[in-house]
Order: sequence, then C-alpha cells, then structure tokens
Amino acid sequence: MNLPSVPPPLSADAACPLSDPELPVPFEIERSIGFQMRRITTLLGYEVERRMEPLGLTDAQWKPLLRLLLDPPGTAAALARMCHLDAGGLTRLLDRLEAKGLCQRERSQEDRRVVHVALTSEGQAVAAQLPALLGEVQDQLLQGFSAEEEAQLRDFLKRIYANVRPPEGGP
Repeated sequence: MNLPSVPPPLSADAACPLSDPELPVPFEIERSIGFQMRRITTLLGYEVERRMEPLGLTDAQWKPLLRLLLDPPGTAAALARMCHLDAGGLTRLLDRLEAKGLCQRERSQEDRRVVHVALTSEGQAVAAQLPALLGEVQDQLLQGFSAEEEAQLRDFLKRIYANVRPPEGGP
C-alpha cells in the first residue's frame, strides 16, 4: 500500500503574502483556526492510515468496520448515514471490504430495497483491534496534556462545532 508522504511542517516565522500589512485586511493563514484544524486532521489521517496498514485497511475502510463492531446499524442505508457517506460511496467501500472477507451483505426478504450488513468472523477479528489502535493514536495526539486541558480542549471543540453546525442539525 502506498501511503501519501507527510507534508513538511510550516515554519511559524515563514512570510505569508496574506499577512502583508498593505492588504486591506491582513490575514495570517498559519494562525487561521480552520487551517490549523485541517493540518491536524490531515496529519492525523496519515497516522491512522499508517497504523491500519498492517491490518490491510485504508483510512476509509476502518470506519464502517468500527461502526459495525460497536453499534451495528443493521442496514447499508443506516451505515452510510453513520459514516457520512452517500449510498454509492458506501457500496464501493463495502465491495472492497466484502472482497477482503470482512463483511457480508444480504438483501431483506421483506423489502428487496433494504440491504443488511454484518461483519464476518474475520471482520470481527480485525475490527476488534481497531479501538486499541485508535486509542494509541488519541494518546499520541494528547501527549503532554493534563486531564483538565483535555477536558477544556474537548469543550472548545464542541463549541467550535456548535458554531459551524448547520441550523437543521446536519452532520
């Protein structure tokens, strides 16, 4: 599996043309909350992908497996909603997971439009390893934070999420 290379860290002192005082509204992209969150998310994705490689999983593939392990939705439609995927995206993902022998799909006998999804025994064994691996990544992320700082960070993230969440509830 070829993993993307990790981008080089940006220097905090690097000159940014958007921070030019001649601009009508100076904007330092490196200080942007959105930019910082995106950078962390990208690096986190690289780390998770690296840890999933021995299991033969990609960053996209572990998510439905974990959902099927911890909170089985039963149907493909419910799994798609839980994983924030459209039906076509989930179908392609399940095709790959099924080819690896990790899950199985079965059409409902009552309603042929409904597809039930479940882990196979091999999928169960692989998925059972995910919580520990993801816990290690989270521990790495929070290294050096006190319990109080972690709680404060979680509160800040909830508040940021509430500020950008669509009024109708959204994801």
